[in-house]
This record gives sequence, C-alpha cells and structure tokens, in this order.
Amino acid sequence: MTRREALRLIGTGVGVATLTPPLPAQTTPNAPTGATPLLTRPIPSSGERLPVIGMGTWQTFDVGPAPAERAPLEAVLAAFAAGGGRVVDSSPMYGRSEDVAGELMEKQGLRPKLFVATKVWTAGRAQGIAQMRESMRKLRAQPVDLMQVHNLVDVDTHLATLRDWKQQGLVRFLGITHYTAGSHEAVARLVASQALDFIQINYSVGEREAEQRLLPLALERGVAVIINRPFAGGELLRRLRSKALPSWAAEIGGTSWAQLLLKFVISHPAVTCAIPATSRPEHMVDNLGAGRGPLPDTALRARIAAEAV
Repeated sequence: MTRREALRLIGTGVGVATLTPPLPAQTTPNAPTGATPLLTRPIPSSGERLPVIGMGTWQTFDVGPAPAERAPLEAVLAAFAAGGGRVVDSSPMYGRSEDVAGELMEKQGLRPKLFVATKVWTAGRAQGIAQMRESMRKLRAQPVDLMQVHNLVDVDTHLATLRDWKQQGLVRFLGITHYTAGSHEAVARLVASQALDFIQINYSVGEREAEQRLLPLALERGVAVIINRPFAGGELLRRLRSKALPSWAAEIGGTSWAQLLLKFVISHPAVTCAIPATSRPEHMVDNLGAGRGPLPDTALRARIAAEAV
C-alpha cells in the first residue's frame, strides 16, 4: 500500500488495522529466548526498521551518582535492550539524563545495539554546535543516530547545521520536536516545506489533535514519527489506576492499561515509535508488551478511547 492510498483510506473511514501495512517482526540479538519479537516500522527516508516501543528519559534518568539512584535505571535499560527495544531519546533539557543514559549504555556495552536520539535546545549556531557536541560526548554517541531541534528553538539555524553534519556523517538522521498541540501547525509547516527524517510530537488517547493534520501529513511526506506523552504525562494512567481492564483487551493481547494506551498510539499508520519513560524495570517490560501481538482496528481504538477518557 502506498502512502497516498493509506491517506485515501483514512479519509473514507476504513479501519486502522486495514490501512496499516503488516509490521514484520525482527528478532534482536538481545531478545529473550522464545519471546515474540517486537513489531517494527521503517524510517521512510532510509528503510531502516525500528521497534514500535522505545524509551524516553525525561525526569526518570535525571538522577545523581548514588548507586541507589542508578541501579533501578540500569535495570530499566537492561530490560529494554533484552526485550528488543532500540530507540533511547534524551535532551540537554532533561538535566543529567544524557550523561546518566550514556554512562549506563557504556557500562552495559549497549551503545552499538541502540538507536540514540537527542536534541539541540538553544539559540545561535555556535551555541547549538557546542551543545550538540556536548550531548554526543555525554551519550558516548558519535555519530548520534538522531539529532532533533527541540521545541523548534532557532529551528532554521540548527537545521542548516544538521544538514551539513549529516553529509559529514556526524548525525545519521535529523528532525524537529514539540510536545504541545498548540505548536502542531508550526511543525506541520516545516514538514510540508523541509526535508526531514523525523518529527517528535505528543499524541495519546487524551491528546488526539495530531490526527487532524499532522499525522496524515507526515505519512504523505514520508517522515518518521516519534510519539512523546503517550500517557498524556501520566494523567491517563492515574485516571485508570482503579478501573478494571476490560475483557476485550485480550483480543489484542493487552494485559494492562499501559499496553492498551500504547497500542492505540502505535496502531496509527503514521507512527513509527512511542517513547514512554519509566524508572521501574517491571513497567518497562509491560510497556514493551504493547509492541507484541495484534494492534487495534478502528472499532477497538474507539473502545479504548471511550474507556480511557
């Protein structure tokens, strides 16, 4: 199915399961023996496939050097890699997260197996270059897989630098990010006018504005989409904490509300990867479970949304 055909089907209301191409699963070297591989989707600009569940580091990896603070995160990262995860996303905005993630990846020898993404979040060409080099140093990642202009700060300046860096092999992919629906129009203008590999935006059962224009546009333009805030900043999980999981969740292999919410997100055909953050290894294992088994069709997406909001 071409992207144009997918967009036409979206417009006619055909179920998401129908318009989403099959997601061939790929086994990673770290996948547990006998585990169902994570579903993957391709980066449109290269064809490289990424697992549909990644890992964010906002707040969770911003910790000090004490072993008691680092040990849970080391377990989270180990569980992520062992379960077939690859995309690790950070930012200089996230305090010590880049340094902590880089140190733990290096300690576990995981850097070659992961897809490391971070951001530039400052104004000015020289300042941007200095910040990006520092991020790469902290993450022990040169080249870095994906460098993104965070919240569109001085976006034209940094995209020009990143295009040069991509040609030089300092970054593999470039993109832009934002976390609020109010900035979707600005993101959409850049998607329509610039050659981008990735965008990173907010999308969840509770924040569905991206469905209106931005996700269809990314699909049409061949831009990979990373989803932040798949739990609406945790608000959805807090709301559902005391609510029983519906019996129909078993139809798509869902065993928790977190999995249903993530399956809703990754079932959209424009979405490449969602990046929930956690500091608990058992939650990481649960999140990864959303990337296995069937995805909801239009009817099940509607039931998830009705139950969750």
